Amino acid sequence: MRMILFVLAAFFVSTPALAQGWEEYAYPDYAFAVAFPANPQVENTTFQIAPGRSVTAQVYSVRQANVVFKATVANLANANLEESAVIDQAIKVLSEGGTVNVNIPARIYRVYGRHVTSEWADGSRSMAQLFHYQGRLYLIEAKALPGMSESEFALVRFQQSLTFTDGGTNRSEDAVRAIREACRGAINAAGADVNPAGIDDPRCRELQRDQRPVRQ
Repeated sequence: MRMILFVLAAFFVSTPALAQGWEEYAYPDYAFAVAFPANPQVENTTFQIAPGRSVTAQVYSVRQANVVFKATVANLANANLEESAVIDQAIKVLSEGGTVNVNIPARIYRVYGRHVTSEWADGSRSMAQLFHYQGRLYLIEAKALPGMSESEFALVRFQQSLTFTDGGTNRSEDAVRAIREACRGAINAAGADVNPAGIDDPRCRELQRDQRPVRQ
């Protein structure tokens, strides 16, 4: 998934304001690091993980050149909710009033989640990744507000910068094996085997479509 985002970034040019000042910020207490174009503001707030149900959360954010960069870490301890339910609800929250254009698997090393892009009627658009990991929901979103052009590079760069620093995973060996089996035989642009982000990885679906028997 990092490679997919990197290729996307190559097709866009950033504005000078967005190209300068990026720096990685590490948050050891939450086992992640992410790059911002300026020192982020930190806010203690809540996040809705189910209809009528919210949990405590920390938000790290920067607004620059009409783009809002935001990393949210929501505490899921004792929430007793399935990963899919938490992720689906979070996608509804971040895309409220808009349209989800892309909803595909995402993977950062051995942590699996979702990659989502959305747009609104006023011209706003966002790119986000969501991960249910270590008893928390990690939601990283870059949103370009109306009137902002040539900002896709910054949106992609922000997504590319997220990393988890504890070396863990949120999938069992059996789950990872099943994901890879579903994509066996797929080759990336460099000619190497695809390491998929999920069973519904678009690269796997393309392979499965090519392997369908031809009706006589």
